[in-house]
Amino acid sequence: MTRPADYHSDFYSWSLEQARLVRDGSWAQLDQEHIAEEIEGLALAQFNKLENAFRVLLLDILKWEHQSELRSRNLTLSIEVRRIEVEDILSDNPGLRPRIGEAIARAYRKARLDAANESGLEETTYPEVCPYSFEDISFRAFTV
Repeated sequence: MTRPADYHSDFYSWSLEQARLVRDGSWAQLDQEHIAEEIEGLALAQFNKLENAFRVLLLDILKWEHQSELRSRNLTLSIEVRRIEVEDILSDNPGLRPRIGEAIARAYRKARLDAANESGLEETTYPEVCPYSFEDISFRAFTV
């Protein structure tokens, strides 16, 4: 009889073993605690994906707002692509909708620093708290 794979020392083999046990209906043999942690990790990864999509979108919006010399069709199209990414993530994960405000707030803190870094402008150039609502971020017109 082979020894069960260890979660901490061989995650790959552990994962395959747990999948086999689920498929076989061997519920009592499952590593329930670690499986629950992994499922929660998958949910967190989706939230992080949403936050990152907002971060990149907000960075583009900050460029538009504070670096008028960068306003171009390219930046407008980038904003549109980023909006579609956010829309797709929310469409695939409607349970994230109640956390949109949290994702925007977290994303903005990072986008603000990214904008200061990329532009060479002072961090204080950008509002400390996100000045944009979800509606602004999603629907405001950006045209050259």
